[in-house]
Amino acid sequence: MQKGVPGGKWGFGNLIRRKQVDSVHLRREDHQLAKKLSVLDLVAIGVGSTIGAGVYILVGTVAREHTGPALTIAFLIGGIAAALSAFCYAELACRCPSAGSAYHYSYICVGEGVAWLIGWALILEYTIGASAVARGISPNLALFFGGEGKLPAFLARHTISGLGIVVDPCAALLVLVVTGLLCIGIKESSVAQTIVTTINVCAMTFIIIAGGYIGFKNGWIGYELHNGYFPYGINGVFAGSATVFFSYIGFDILTSTAEEVKNPQRDLPLGIGIALSICCILYMLVSIVIVGLVPYYALDPDTPISSAFASHGFEWAVYIITLGAVTALCATLMGSILPQVSTNLDGDG
Repeated sequence: MQKGVPGGKWGFGNLIRRKQVDSVHLRREDHQLAKKLSVLDLVAIGVGSTIGAGVYILVGTVAREHTGPALTIAFLIGGIAAALSAFCYAELACRCPSAGSAYHYSYICVGEGVAWLIGWALILEYTIGASAVARGISPNLALFFGGEGKLPAFLARHTISGLGIVVDPCAALLVLVVTGLLCIGIKESSVAQTIVTTINVCAMTFIIIAGGYIGFKNGWIGYELHNGYFPYGINGVFAGSATVFFSYIGFDILTSTAEEVKNPQRDLPLGIGIALSICCILYMLVSIVIVGLVPYYALDPDTPISSAFASHGFEWAVYIITLGAVTALCATLMGSILPQVSTNLDGDG
């Protein structure tokens, strides 16, 4: 029985017993995680985990089907909704600075049974998310080699005949490298996260600056439409904001690092707030540029940003955009494998 948690005989009482709020401080010293993360580390982890490769695709799909040129407002509404949720996470993380995130909060507020279910649901979510992200590395990396058929044989996908199972060595190799990096230490992995996140943010900054230059030079044809700024009405904007909200998911990963933060009561709210603000601003600026360069109905749903630049004769920009997508995938994968929920489950027995 873990110290600090009221117990009893196995039965219904075991399912509803709750952990004390300060039980994280009662752990033995050899079970404590190293407190090495600063606000800058949290911002890097938060931005890297939030800005995934999805934004490089999402702008085309949402603009075509829901918002039109009003995509920027949809990102703003989605950012506000994400901020409200994020500050709830931040408050809970300050009061209960443990590595378990929603699992730990449920254990304190509801009971062990619900916490156990939420803990394993989180592990399943991060595992499926990590595998989905890792699978996206092959088609993006292939663009550097001239197409998916040009990848080296040891990196290309193979299908096992008779079973229909697709083996993706590139995804497996990336997961192994990221896992090994995370095993070295939280500080070292946060430095790597900072590097790939910086490259991703630089790629998005290039999209904003270069796209803005093209727009001011050739005209913002995407905004010169007869059906106005809201072709799908206000309902379309809200429908689009519900979709782009998923591009903000990732800030919850920060709360799983609470036990490794030097000063969680001060640094966690700052880290979450700054990371979400950076993501929201980047999303809005990218959307302003892309829907202005090309009419929303002409955006490619699969490669909206690359096709928008190509339509103005900037085919070479696909390499910079692809580099941003690849680093976004790496940063998101690091965020998906990082959470310490399993560590907390193991520590609670």
